Amino acid sequence: MSLKVILADYDNATHAAAVVTLLNAYAEDPMGGGQPLPTFSKDNLTAALKEFPGAFSVLAYDGNIPVGLANCFQGFSTFACRPLINIHDLMVLPQARRKGASQSLLAFVEQEALQRRCCKVTLEVLDGNDSARSAYEKYGFKDYALGDEHGSARMMQKNLM
Repeated sequence: MSLKVILADYDNATHAAAVVTLLNAYAEDPMGGGQPLPTFSKDNLTAALKEFPGAFSVLAYDGNIPVGLANCFQGFSTFACRPLINIHDLMVLPQARRKGASQSLLAFVEQEALQRRCCKVTLEVLDGNDSARSAYEKYGFKDYALGDEHGSARMMQKNLM
């Protein structure tokens, strides 16, 4: 595998198409919900990301074939009083898994976070997604916890739409 990782340019039609195609593949995967992206999302995603402050996407290519994606958002840690990066989506196509693509995407995101003077990189993972959890742990991610007596943090949501 000849892996190259780049920052996506949302104005570049090839990059924009890769972001949508890869995110749709993730959405169709059982760990992404098993359903394709809505047409509205496919049609508007990269324009919306371009306009959203602090959003960026990272693409992994095997030669000229896009095989991995990380959609990221800059946030802010009030305790550290510094920015942070949240990896909202990270996916690798099945044919590129176990070949270092996720580690390369994570390394690229980490370098981008360091350039932005961020204090940390965060992400969420489903309890049942053992392969993703293993990849994140291999890269050094750990469950968020303040101390053993309180347990680790749990991501929660309340849908509004």
